[in-house]
Amino acid sequence: MATGAPDSQARFGQSVKGLLTEKVNTCGTDVIALTKQVLKGSRSSELLGQAARNMVLQEDAILHSEDARSYSEEVSNPRVLSSLLIYRTS
Repeated sequence: MATGAPDSQARFGQSVKGLLTEKVNTCGTDVIALTKQVLKGSRSSELLGQAARNMVLQEDAILHSEDARSYSEEVSNPRVLSSLLIYRTS
């Protein structure tokens, strides 16, 4: 019986070693997948921030163009134009 014990211990050791190797490989794969998701989320956050900044810039451009248009319409209005001329000459 003494000769059978080391053999079963060796098989048990190999079995445990195989299970641990499998577990380590699974954990490594999970870490890689998690890292990819974090990087993807970080990139998505960057793109969202950039889109928000671009929207604000576009909104400002629209507001300024509306202001310029209304000023242009006011200046081209004969009543406003005559008021400006009267103001300048006085």
